[in-house]
Amino acid sequence: MEKKMYKRKMKGDEPVLAICYDFDKTLSPDDMQAQGYIQSVGYNIPDFWTESNQLAENNDMDQNLAYMYKMIQEAEGNFVFNKKALNDYGAKVELFPGVEDWFERIRQYGKSKGVIVEHYIISSGLKEMIEGTSVAKHGAFEKIYASSFYYNERGVAVWPAQVVNYTNKTQFLFRIEKGVLDINDQGVNEYFSPEDIRIPFRNMVYIGDSDTDIPCMKLVNSYGGHSIGVYNTSTKDKTKVYKMMRDNRIRYFAEADYSVGSELDNLVKTIIDRTASNEILESKFFAYKKECAKAEGKSGGDAQKRSELILALEDSRSFATTHAVVAELGKYEDWNEAEIKVLMKVAANNTQVFYILNDSDVTLFFKGLLEKMKKRDKNAEKVEEKINEED
Repeated sequence: MEKKMYKRKMKGDEPVLAICYDFDKTLSPDDMQAQGYIQSVGYNIPDFWTESNQLAENNDMDQNLAYMYKMIQEAEGNFVFNKKALNDYGAKVELFPGVEDWFERIRQYGKSKGVIVEHYIISSGLKEMIEGTSVAKHGAFEKIYASSFYYNERGVAVWPAQVVNYTNKTQFLFRIEKGVLDINDQGVNEYFSPEDIRIPFRNMVYIGDSDTDIPCMKLVNSYGGHSIGVYNTSTKDKTKVYKMMRDNRIRYFAEADYSVGSELDNLVKTIIDRTASNEILESKFFAYKKECAKAEGKSGGDAQKRSELILALEDSRSFATTHAVVAELGKYEDWNEAEIKVLMKVAANNTQVFYILNDSDVTLFFKGLLEKMKKRDKNAEKVEEKINEED
C-alpha cells in the first residue's frame, strides 16, 4: 500500500497564535445535542443524559461513546441519521454574544500586530453539528477536533469514527504545536528542535468552561501559554471558574461574551500584543544561538543539538516520541561523563523512558552509555538494574 503524504503546516516568518476552544458552554450556552436533537426524539434533556450515562456505567463504556450510540438508537423510526441531519441540528445551535464575528475580528487584530491567529475546536461534542454552525460554514476554524461518526454506503451514521474525551484532548495540542494536523499523521511523534516548532505552547490560548478542560489548561499553563475560563452570560455563575482559578488550572477568567470591548475581547487582544513583543525577542534569541553555534564550529553545534535532544527526552510524554528521540541520540558517540549522568537521571526518573528500557533500541543505547561511565551513581545503578532485570 502506498504511504499517504499528509499536508503539514510549516513555520514561517510571522509568529502564530493558536486559540483553542471547547464548544459546549464555551461558545454555546448549552450542550449542542440539547438544542433540537434530544427534543426531536421525544426526550426531555435530563432523562436523555441520565439514560446515556447509565448505559456507560452499566457497560464499562466511555460516556461519549454511550451518548453517540444512544443518538443513533433513538433516531431510528424518527429520521435518517446522516451528516445532513446533524449539520441541520448544528445550524440551530445558539451561540454566545459576539461569537458570530469574533473569529475574523480577532484574526484581523492579530494581522495588524504582525501575528497570525488561528482558531481550533477541541470538543467532546459532535464534529458534524459544529460544522453545521454558521461560524464553521464561514471558515472560522483552522481545524475541528471533535467526536464524529463513520457513515455507511448510504450515508447513514453507523459507528464512531473519532471519540474525543477530556483525557485525550491534549493530543491535539501537540498536533497544533507541530503543524501535524491530520489525526492519522504519525509525524506528531517526530522530534522537532525548539526553533522549528510552528506554534510553541507559549503561543497557545485555551478557552474552556469546566473540569473536562483541565488537562488542556494544565498543559498550556505549564509551558507558558494562556488558559481562560469562561462563565455563562445569563446566569453569571462563577463557581466553576473560581474553582479552576483556586486550583491553578486557569490564569484568567471572563464572561463568555465575545463582543467588541468585552473583558474577554480585551484579554485576548492583550495576549496578542504580548505575543507580538515576545516573539521578537524569541527570534533574536534563536538568531544569537545560531550565530554562536556557527562561531564555535561543528563541535559546538553538535553539543547544542545533543543538549536539545536530552531536553526532548526529559520532556517525552509518549513511547513513540521516546523511541524517536533515542534514535537521534544514538547517532552520537562522543558522550562525556556529565552528559551521561544527565541521561541516566532522565532514564531513571521519566517513566516513559524507564518503562521501555527493555526495548532493544533503548537498551542498546543505554548499555553503551553504561560501558563508558567511569563511576556509577544511583541513577545509573537503577537503569542498569532495570535492564538486567528485563534480560
